[in-house]
Amino acid sequence: MQKIVAVKLRESGQNTYFIFQDLILKIGDWVIVEADRGLDYGQIDADPEDLSGHKHDESVKKIIRLADEVDLKKIEENRTKAKEAYHSCASKISEHKLDMKLVGAEYSFDRSKIIFYFTAEGRVDFRNLVKDLARVFKARIELRQIGVRDEAKLLGGFGPCGRELCCAKFLKDFEPVTIKMAKEQNLPLNPPKLSGLCGRLMCCLAYECQTYKELCKELPKEGEKIITPQGKGKVLSVNVLKKSVVVELEDARIIIIGYEDNKENK
Repeated sequence: MQKIVAVKLRESGQNTYFIFQDLILKIGDWVIVEADRGLDYGQIDADPEDLSGHKHDESVKKIIRLADEVDLKKIEENRTKAKEAYHSCASKISEHKLDMKLVGAEYSFDRSKIIFYFTAEGRVDFRNLVKDLARVFKARIELRQIGVRDEAKLLGGFGPCGRELCCAKFLKDFEPVTIKMAKEQNLPLNPPKLSGLCGRLMCCLAYECQTYKELCKELPKEGEKIITPQGKGKVLSVNVLKKSVVVELEDARIIIIGYEDNKENK
């Protein structure tokens, strides 16, 4: 019986579904897979049992085998060669005076293809560059333009929180992030403090936003007039995570109350 599983191709590739049978796979395993031409490699990125009912068409390719020690050694050699290819490509870009920034390079498992990742402000005519690279490497050349968020995911690093970038660590897709999400979390609208290494709004603003929305349903809004055990007052500020509010009473006293204790008198 055929099953299907998500595989992250190479180090930078997207998650792609592959079918398999008679293999025991678990998250983190390296596998050799079918490619459009030849073979490629990737890492199991989800529990196969969770995806066994996933519908797929006839174009879905197969997992050939689990990567053995010989395969893993070749993958490591490919990474080394990819670094050399990166420097050669960077030199060629300079020769052709192209307005593009090279970000990374990867070999397919059988070295029949090299993928170069780059960023650019607009469209780039790199046809002559591809011809030059094909002559140098005697392989298929793919130049793939990516965005600044993809660049951060590819290069990795640490965010202002001190932890590894979410995009490089576990995020599979980029969700839309808006300044409204920051407002809903009562964050200071200071672009440098809200931006990640990519220069765009931090991804964590999106997946934390829903939690703040749920918590805020139980809390009064800033400026709202409420009744407290010590009398009527006006909400000056709200601490969503602590579920507390700062209130100015009618006699000008400032108090802090836990909203759980005030729920009945809102």
